Amino acid sequence: MRMGLVAIVLGTIISSCEKTINFKPNETEPELVVEASIENGKGPVVVLSQSLNYFNQISTELLANSFVHNAEITISNGTKTHRLKEIKVPVTGGYTLYYYTTDSSNLSTAITGEFGKQYSLSVKTDAREYTATTTIPLLAKKIDSLWWVQAPNNPNTKKVIVMGRFVDPPGLGNYTRYYTSVDGWPFLPGLNSVYDDQLTDGTTYDMQVEQGVDRNKQYNLENYAFFEHGDSVAVKYCNIDKATFDFWRTMEYSYTNIGNPFASPSKVISNIQGGGLGYFGGYAVQYKSIVIPQ
Repeated sequence: MRMGLVAIVLGTIISSCEKTINFKPNETEPELVVEASIENGKGPVVVLSQSLNYFNQISTELLANSFVHNAEITISNGTKTHRLKEIKVPVTGGYTLYYYTTDSSNLSTAITGEFGKQYSLSVKTDAREYTATTTIPLLAKKIDSLWWVQAPNNPNTKKVIVMGRFVDPPGLGNYTRYYTSVDGWPFLPGLNSVYDDQLTDGTTYDMQVEQGVDRNKQYNLENYAFFEHGDSVAVKYCNIDKATFDFWRTMEYSYTNIGNPFASPSKVISNIQGGGLGYFGGYAVQYKSIVIPQ
């Protein structure tokens, strides 16, 4: 009887402490989103867009209309400064993609990425200027070789895993990002694509290379990492600077925890100065390929 009374009293107290909380998120003005990169042996590529409201219903039309046009974008390597040109690419459905890159009509000032060089980016639009700097590191940490093995504990005999041997030279501060391509399709980053060398400094080690994922599509968490017999696999392995590493590390952490009510709040670390979002990153690129027999 006493236990029943205690339960009733506790239930009354708990229910009386419940309170309905209603709040409406503040409407914020769209911010400029900068997606900029430069690789060794290639020119810069910059995509500008406006951030979308958290509760927007994402559609192809909405994304197509988010591109920012007629911006004044320049890139400098300390010796030359080049103004980029806006390029449009028609895609299916009658939509068009836009990006900025080398102006072929002014190749005298064109800039191509080089190992060990620093680059400065300036973006001017709507009477505001956004700036960022990045470095293409030396190609210090390398992928030595690739091989495949049958996927363990997997009833599907078509599935395999790709292994890589990596060489990390002595000295902390070697940050990397990787992508994979299957049968000549575009390179896609791994679900967790960036790594530092806190645990691997000065060592040669073997690690699974998981297949890259298209984050705009649904994928199976149990099988996304595997390749299959008959696949031709290319790995794009990049040395990056710390700012690029921090951006993708926090971006991927945020992406992985979307919808998880128990995840810690996280902020994506940007290297864009002037109030914009996004990043400007330099990539020192190495490629390795493997053909998995039928």
